[in-house]
Amino acid sequence: MDDLDLIRDRAEAVGFAPAEHLAPARERLLAAARGDRPHRSRRWFWAAGASIGLAAAITAVVALAPAEQVGIGVGVANADPVRVLTEAAGAALEEPAKAPRPDQFLYVRTENPHHHIREVWLSVDGTRDGLIGDTEVTGCRDGKAPYSGPYDPAKKGTLEDCRPSPAYQADLPTTADAMLAYLDALPGTKDGDVSSMGKKVFMLAYERALTPASYAALFQAAAKVPGLKALDHVTDGAGRPGVGITWSFPPGSAPGAKPIVLVFDAGTHQFLGTDDSAVTVKTFVDEAGQRP
Repeated sequence: MDDLDLIRDRAEAVGFAPAEHLAPARERLLAAARGDRPHRSRRWFWAAGASIGLAAAITAVVALAPAEQVGIGVGVANADPVRVLTEAAGAALEEPAKAPRPDQFLYVRTENPHHHIREVWLSVDGTRDGLIGDTEVTGCRDGKAPYSGPYDPAKKGTLEDCRPSPAYQADLPTTADAMLAYLDALPGTKDGDVSSMGKKVFMLAYERALTPASYAALFQAAAKVPGLKALDHVTDGAGRPGVGITWSFPPGSAPGAKPIVLVFDAGTHQFLGTDDSAVTVKTFVDEAGQRP
């Protein structure tokens, strides 16, 4: 392995500091080397030990720079999951709070690592017909909707009882404890199953719209879930870098089960999606099929 290989391997592991921070760090490193060794040792340091010195210099420059000055972003190295989610809650509170009209649609565009694009148009109040791709999603009007169960010729064209499923949920809790209780009460929760809690957080953050206060409460509630893990240097489904937050599967889970990894931008702390599906557009439009 030559000098360039050492530099490349070390740089990929720890990242680079910005150029304006390199010079002071380099001078401190050189001053320490000059002050701690006699003339002969200094010459050996740069001649016989050049490869080791170069790799060490890269590490020292990064280590001397504060985390927020390193090119890998705030909180990426040794990320604290509670801090990441708390900062995500703060970022959510800064989002515009204007509510959509009941007759509008939530448009969400997502992308996976294979560049497959998914588009959905979901009724804001749940009463209008939306779209998932090219497939119509019927709304629930006056407590009735066209039958949509398993194929049954006898039920074709009949109506069934329903409840609207609004894409915009303005009535969700706005405090962490109340949101945690709300999530616990949703179907599918098992005692101690933090993975199912993670899925519920994902469900609300992904293809649903909440008020900024409820989004903040959602991430604050997630921060209270035990067993959180932060993953460094992950990318979302569109390849955007960020910090990952995940939960462990409970004992007895199916072999090969893959936990959800929620991805947050390392700089802005905004929710980006997951490691296999990125939310690239989320907004409100006037008609199903309309793009912003």
